[in-house]
Amino acid sequence: MKRLLYILAFPTILSVLAVAKSPNIVLIVSDDHGTDALGCYGNPVIKTPALDTLAADGTIFTDANCTTASCSPSRSVILSGLHNHSNGMYGLQHTFHHYQSFDDIESLPVALSNNGYRTARIGKFHIAPEPVYKFDYVLSAGAANDPKTIGRSPYEMAEQSRTIIESDDKRPFFLFYATDDPHRSNAFTPDGLPTFDTYPEPNDFGNRSEGYPGIHPVRYDPKNVIVPSFLPDTPACRSEIAQYYQSVSRLDEGIGHLIDILKASNNYDNTLILYISDNGIAFAGAKTTLYEPGMRLPLIVREPGQKRGNRKQDAMISWVDLAPTILDYAGVDVSNKSLHGRSFRKGISGNLKNWDRVYASHTNHEATMYYPMRVLKNRQYKLIFNIAHGLEFPLAKDLLQSPTWVSMQKNGLKLYGKRTPEALLHRPRIELYDLQSDPHEVVNLSKDPRYASIRVSMIAQLKAFQADTQDPWAIKWERE
Repeated sequence: MKRLLYILAFPTILSVLAVAKSPNIVLIVSDDHGTDALGCYGNPVIKTPALDTLAADGTIFTDANCTTASCSPSRSVILSGLHNHSNGMYGLQHTFHHYQSFDDIESLPVALSNNGYRTARIGKFHIAPEPVYKFDYVLSAGAANDPKTIGRSPYEMAEQSRTIIESDDKRPFFLFYATDDPHRSNAFTPDGLPTFDTYPEPNDFGNRSEGYPGIHPVRYDPKNVIVPSFLPDTPACRSEIAQYYQSVSRLDEGIGHLIDILKASNNYDNTLILYISDNGIAFAGAKTTLYEPGMRLPLIVREPGQKRGNRKQDAMISWVDLAPTILDYAGVDVSNKSLHGRSFRKGISGNLKNWDRVYASHTNHEATMYYPMRVLKNRQYKLIFNIAHGLEFPLAKDLLQSPTWVSMQKNGLKLYGKRTPEALLHRPRIELYDLQSDPHEVVNLSKDPRYASIRVSMIAQLKAFQADTQDPWAIKWERE
C-alpha cells in the first residue's frame, strides 16, 4: 500500500522539486507600451494573442507603475531596484545626454551572476556604465532606437536567444529580452539627419514595407482603433495609433515565438516570465509625464509551477519592486542590500496586504529637458510636486514632432484630449487629483480648502520618501 501511495505521489514530488530548483528568469521589456494596447487589459481591437495567453497562464497586475516615464532612467530602476535620483541615471544615457549610474551600484544581472546564474541580454540596452549593468553574454549590443540593430525584429531576437535557452549548461539563466517596439521610429531629412517629423504622414513606429523575418504583419484601420481619452480624436492621431498597434502586434508575435522556444526546450514550466514596459505610449500626455498614461503600465507575470492562471492582482506595484522580486525567486539574500522596493512574489498566486501606495521620481529625459517631478500615489489620490514649475514642460522630440501634436497646432484645437495644451505645458507647483472621481487628472484640488489635510499629509509622506532615498532634490522644498 505504501509503495502504491509513493508511486501515485511521485509525479507530484518531481513537480515540487522542479519548482524548488532556482528558476530560469525571462524579463521582457518593451519600449513605450501602455495598458491602452493589450487585449488582456481590455482593448477589444488590438491583437496580442501571446501576451493574452501569458496572462491567462499567469497573473495580470492592474496597478503597476514605473517610477519615471523615460527610457534610460526607468531601465536603471528596473535593473537596480533603486530610484533614479539615487542610482545616478537622471536622464537618457546616449550621445550628448551622457547620464549614467554610479559605479558602486550592484545591479540585478551582477547580483544574479554572482549567485550562480548565467545572464544574457538581447535588444535595447540604453543604460550605463556597462560594467555596472554587466551581463555574462551580450547576444546583441542594441542601441537607442537604432533601425540597424535587432531590437525591431522580435522573432530574430527570440531565435538568437536559443543560445542561452537551449544551452547544455545546467545553471539557471536570466534573459533580459528588450525590444525597441513600439517606440516611435526615426525618419531622416534629405541631409541624412534623424527626425521624427513625418507630418502629414504618421510615424511608422518601426513598421516597414518589407516586413521582418518570421513576422506576419497585423495592420489596423485607423477608423477602428481606440483613441485613449488623454489624446485628441483626430485623423492624424488615429493614423498614428494604427501604426502603434501594428508595432505592438509585431512585438507580441516575437514574444510568442520566444515562449514557444521555452516550451520546446522544456524550460517553460521552470521559468519565471515577466512582461513590462519601461514607460507609457509615446504621445504627449503620457511618455515623460507622471500622469497615469505615462506611469501606469502592463505587468504580466507567470511563475514556475503556477497552479492558478488568469489571476488579477490589484496591489500597487512599482518598478523598484522588480529587482527584489526577481532576487527573491532566485534565492538571493537581499538583507544586506539597500533596495528601495520589496518582493511581490506572494502576490502572484496569493494576496498582498498594505500595497497601497507608490512613489515616482522623474528628473530629466534629454539633458536639455530638465523638469524634475516627485509623486506620491495612493488608492484614491495622486500628489505631484513639480519642482521646476516655473519652466515650460519640455516635450521630447518624438512627441513634439509627432503628427498628432503638429496637426493639433496647425488646426488650432482647443483641447488635447481632456486637457488644454496650456495645462499640459504650464503646471503649478503642486497638483493633487482624486483618481476615483477624476481619473483623467484634470481637476487640480491642491488649493481647495476641503482637501488641505490630504495635501499636508501627502506632502509630509513625500518628504519622508525623499529623505529615506537620499533624494538630492529634497532641498527644493526650501530653496526653489
